[in-house]
Amino acid sequence: MNFKSHLDQHEVFGKVTKAAAKLGLETYVVGGYARDLVLNRSSKDIDFTCVGSGIELAQEVARQFDYHVPLSVFKNFGTAMLKLDEYELEFVGARKESYRSDSRKPVVEDGTLEEDLERRDFTINAMAISLNAANYGDLLDPFDGQKDIKRKLIRTPLEPNITFSDDPLRMLRAVRFAAQLNFDIDADTFFAVSENADRLKIISAERIIDELNKIIATPKPSYGFKLLFAGKLLHQFFSEMVDLQGVDSVDDKSHKDNFYHTLQVLDNVCLLSDNLWLRWAAILHDIAKPATKRFNQKVGWTFHGHEDKGARMVPEIFRRMKLPMDERMKYVQNLVRLHLRPIALVKDEVTDSALRRLLFDAGDDIEDLMKLCRADVTSKNNSKVKRYLQNFDKVDQKLKEVEEKDQMRNFQPPISGEEIMETFGIPPSKIIGEIKEEIKEAILEGKIHNNPEQARELMLEIARSKGLSTASKPSKS
Repeated sequence: MNFKSHLDQHEVFGKVTKAAAKLGLETYVVGGYARDLVLNRSSKDIDFTCVGSGIELAQEVARQFDYHVPLSVFKNFGTAMLKLDEYELEFVGARKESYRSDSRKPVVEDGTLEEDLERRDFTINAMAISLNAANYGDLLDPFDGQKDIKRKLIRTPLEPNITFSDDPLRMLRAVRFAAQLNFDIDADTFFAVSENADRLKIISAERIIDELNKIIATPKPSYGFKLLFAGKLLHQFFSEMVDLQGVDSVDDKSHKDNFYHTLQVLDNVCLLSDNLWLRWAAILHDIAKPATKRFNQKVGWTFHGHEDKGARMVPEIFRRMKLPMDERMKYVQNLVRLHLRPIALVKDEVTDSALRRLLFDAGDDIEDLMKLCRADVTSKNNSKVKRYLQNFDKVDQKLKEVEEKDQMRNFQPPISGEEIMETFGIPPSKIIGEIKEEIKEAILEGKIHNNPEQARELMLEIARSKGLSTASKPSKS
C-alpha cells in the first residue's frame, strides 16, 4: 500500500506533520490506525507517537486549524486528545514500561520509538508510519506485523510470557482481536495465555467485561468463547458458563453438551440481531442446566425448572461481572425465564388464553423472545430443524392474530385501583388488588374483552360477591 498517498489525502496528517516539524519532534502514526490501513479497514481513531511531549504536539496541532478544535489534556498519563469531526486524535510521547507483579499499572519512562513499539501487545499493533521529512510515509515494522497480518496471526512482539505477565488484560485482547479479525493465535502465544490465565485476578471486572462484550459483538462469537475456554481464561471470571461443558452418560443415555449448544444458539442469534443484550440472553438461557440436571431411569436426563432458576441467577451474574443492573438486566432475565414458553405453543390446539398470557408476560420483548426460540433449535437433523422453525412461523401468526384482537402487549388492567376505591368508597386495602387480579385473569382467559365497559361490569359483579356496594360519593381516603 502507498501510505504516503493516503497521508496526503487527509488534512489532519499535514497539520500534524507541520506541527511536529515546527517543534522538532520525531512523529509517527502508530497502533490500530496503521494496522487497519494494512488491513484496508476504515478507522476513526488515530494514535500519534512522538519522541518528546505528546501534549505539546497536540497543543501545536490544535493551533494549526483556523477554527476551534476541542483539546483534552491528561497530564498524569502524558497524553492529549483532539476531536476533529468524526475523528479522535490521540497524542503521546514514546514510552518504555516496567511492571510490578501485583499490578497491571506500568512504571512509565520516556523512550525511543523502538522501545515504544516493543511494549505493545501484538505485532499487528506494533507498526508505525513515519511523518518525518526524511522517510515520510514509510512503514516501520520491526516485529513483522505486516507479515502476521498476511498470515492472519496474533503474536506478541516480545516473549509472550513477559507480555502477558506484565499486562494480563492482553490475553483477553488476543482473543478479542482473533475473534474480530478471524485470525489465529500463534501457538507459543496461546500456550502463554493458558500458562498465565490466573493472572487475570489482578484485572478489574470492568476491564474484563469490556473485552468480553467486544467478543460477543463479533459476527461469530463462538470462536472467541472457544478460545477463552481452551486458554482457561473463561474459568477465571465466568465459572457458570464453564460448568455447562461436558456430557454425562448413564445406561447409554446421554445429554448434549450444553456449552457448545449455547455457543451455537449464540451464533444463531447473531444471524438474526446485533442486539448485545439478546446475545447475552442466548449466553444465559441454559445457564442453570448444571444446577437442575437430574437422571430419570425412564426418560433419561432432565433439566426441569432451569428457565426459572436461570432467571434467578441473572442478577447475580450481572452484578459480579459489572454489567448494567437496569432495564437491560431485566430484559435478559425475562427472556431467560420465558425461553421455553413458545415451544409449548406449537400445537394446533393451543388456546388463545396461553397466547394472551405469553404476550402479557413478554410485552415488547416478544419479537426478541421468538428470535431466541428460533436460535435455540440446534439439532443436526435438518428436517427436524425445518419442522420446528415452520411451527414457530405458525406461533408467530397466532400471536399476531391474538394481539390484533385483544391488544395484550404491555397490558394494563382497564380498571385502576383509584377507580375501585372511588366506586366503593373504600381506602387502600388488600381487596383492591384482589379485584384487579380477577379482572386481569378474566381478560387473559378470554371471559371478557380488554375494554373498560366489560371490566367495570365484572368489577361490580366481583364487588357484590365480596359484600361491597357503590359509594354515595367518592371517598376522600
